[in-house]
Amino acid sequence: MDRKKTVRGAAVCMGLLAAAEAGSSCYFYRRIMMRNRAKMERTIKMAGTDWSKHFPFIEECKKFMLAQPHEDRWIQSEDGLRLHGTWFPQGNQKKIVVCFHGYTSRGMNDYIGLSSYYLRRGYSMLLVDERTHGESEGKYIGFGCLDRKDALLWIREVVDWCGEDIQMILHGTSMGGATVLMASGLDLPSQVKGIISDCAFTSAKEIFTHVLRHMIHLPAFPMIQIADLLNRKRAGYGLDECNSAREVKKARVPILLIHGSADTFVPCRMCEEIYESCASPKQKLIVEGAAHAESYYKDKEAYESAMEAFLGGIIQ
Repeated sequence: MDRKKTVRGAAVCMGLLAAAEAGSSCYFYRRIMMRNRAKMERTIKMAGTDWSKHFPFIEECKKFMLAQPHEDRWIQSEDGLRLHGTWFPQGNQKKIVVCFHGYTSRGMNDYIGLSSYYLRRGYSMLLVDERTHGESEGKYIGFGCLDRKDALLWIREVVDWCGEDIQMILHGTSMGGATVLMASGLDLPSQVKGIISDCAFTSAKEIFTHVLRHMIHLPAFPMIQIADLLNRKRAGYGLDECNSAREVKKARVPILLIHGSADTFVPCRMCEEIYESCASPKQKLIVEGAAHAESYYKDKEAYESAMEAFLGGIIQ
């Protein structure tokens, strides 16, 4: 009898542990994947970037940006979501940059500094709100895997607005950086001349694993596997279904990769992996001492010099 009780007790304990693990995984999944559960304040805290020292420059750039003519634009995704972007037309609208923001952010947030660079040089800008962010619809975050397909729709829409003779750049930051790199493996329209990716991750699976192990100090197994199953069922894609390092092996347009050496949120090793895998002409800038998404503000001169060298070779 004692042995049976021991076996039952062990089975009960195992069941409780499994239930607790499943519950923790579901909680983790909801906090990172679902609208209104994934919070910008939590992302900023985890990323660890001290933005306060850059506020004066950001405010100056924001005044300039908002003073420029701009308007809302909308498209519908392949799965029926209404997606939003903010359009800043400049000059003859033949040089265009389409920008993709980071996780829990929005288009009008992440390109305040760079708007000054692009708009002053005659580039029209489209600041996209990726699905489940800003004014775009969606329940589950796409982590680049779904957003790359939305990006292709935006690109085609811009060609319709501005004509076949335009020259277009894709610029992405963090999750947006992963989005444009994942899009590099698609059949991009000829108007896309190059891609700039700042602090991109390789895949949702790999960045979640990094966060769990090094920031939350929890084992990735089996939480990642449970989250992957949930995401396949609910959002329709696997967490490693699309990987930036794999997609750039199929890239045909030139790519500039930028990353901060002090990025603890998306480790710089991911940039190195993507760079080594990239099949198209490539350039790389590592900004010493820059935290996550801080490279432009940490060393504006180096960032803009890298952009000038890159864009000068592909935009006429």
